[in-house]
Amino acid sequence: MEKWLLKLPLFLLLLLQQAASHSTVESLPGLNGPLPFYLETGYVGVGKDEEVQLFYYFLLSESDPTTDPLLIWLSGGPGCSSVIAMVHEIGPLRFVEQVYNGSLPKFVLNPHAWTKIASVIFLDQPVNTGFSYATNDPAHKYTDVQACEYVYEFLRKWLSDHPQFISNPFYVSGNSYSGITIPIITQLISNGNGAGQEPLVNLQGYLIGNPSTFRPQESNYHIPFAHGMGLIPDELYKSLEKNCEGEYTDIDPNNTGCANDVRTFKQIVSNINVEHVLEPFCVSDDDLQRPHQLSGERRLLDDKLISLQRGDKCASDWRKHMRYWANDPEVQEALHVRKGIIGSWIKCRKSIYRSSQNYTMTVNNAVAYHANLSTKGYRSLIYSGDHDYMVPFQSTEVWIKSLNYSIIEDWRPWNVNDQVAGYMRSYSNKMTYATVKGSGHTACSDKPEECFAMFKRWINHDPL
Repeated sequence: MEKWLLKLPLFLLLLLQQAASHSTVESLPGLNGPLPFYLETGYVGVGKDEEVQLFYYFLLSESDPTTDPLLIWLSGGPGCSSVIAMVHEIGPLRFVEQVYNGSLPKFVLNPHAWTKIASVIFLDQPVNTGFSYATNDPAHKYTDVQACEYVYEFLRKWLSDHPQFISNPFYVSGNSYSGITIPIITQLISNGNGAGQEPLVNLQGYLIGNPSTFRPQESNYHIPFAHGMGLIPDELYKSLEKNCEGEYTDIDPNNTGCANDVRTFKQIVSNINVEHVLEPFCVSDDDLQRPHQLSGERRLLDDKLISLQRGDKCASDWRKHMRYWANDPEVQEALHVRKGIIGSWIKCRKSIYRSSQNYTMTVNNAVAYHANLSTKGYRSLIYSGDHDYMVPFQSTEVWIKSLNYSIIEDWRPWNVNDQVAGYMRSYSNKMTYATVKGSGHTACSDKPEECFAMFKRWINHDPL
């Protein structure tokens, strides 16, 4: 940044930065040569006086962007940056699997990127997620519904600035905690269209992976899931069933038998990777010191120590690569990130929802939104990695069944390369439910080829 800019008051500096709202990214550190796909990044101001600045990554479909669907992708958390989906789930990039050695992590291309057939906006939301920020302290305080309203405002402003995509079929997409917010956002878009708010969004439906939907009751399905996976013995499971009668989250303090059983259960599964029960349990980047606090040598030692403690099972964990890559000054410059705004980049900023001063969760059950959207005829794809402990497939199947729609296509396997990739069922409300065999909480990370086939078939209105 030029020295004279540093002398300007903050509000003037922000105004100057906001003037150029988006830029094309020609190349990215970690990938040799020019990008083989179109990438645009930028900020869109929303809220009162645009005090909330939401950062996004836009990737153009590599097929026919004039007619291909347009998706907005929202990672969970709340507070997880959607760039993790761009470089580790449905986007065109994947980190090279190798032990971090102090140099900038490298990328390889993902041949199963959803951007092969769809344009995708990866949005950092809510406030203080990824590179998104607020220009004043009061703007950091909001509810989940307000955060959804910001997303809808973002979308309308983005489409106004990109009118060539207004007619493209539009879908709201994401995973995890976004299972709460995506139905709300879809409802807001639908309501806005009904009220004639310009620009009208060509809303066709939504898709969500391993969606949190009715908290905290869905945690009751951790125990049946763990039993089905062979993590706890029959004797403990039967005792839990008898003593707790299916309620494992809101335990009667006088029910000592249930409390003791639940305590034993939690001890047994305490070192299980809750995102994928078959994968090693690795330390989250959010549990480590921030990279800006460590020298390169100290960071490398830190990772080596963790790898030794975990028996090298986590030595090439992609989250470490993500953390160092996103905090590199050259990377942020290439992405056109505004300087001096956020401090360190964090994959999932847990302080957003752990502090009652910031994000307030007012919606704990999104089933009513699904029911309402079903009456309006929107399509939906709900998919579950079947080895996910965080949001077990059993809990998802329960709320889908509670909608009471008739089954159009009953439970059957769906295949990729003549192998079973999962199981599916479709309903009369245009909802398709699918499991992704052998995958965890972020199914597209674990089974990219299978998830791309699932998405391609569904988005093209073909049977899974």
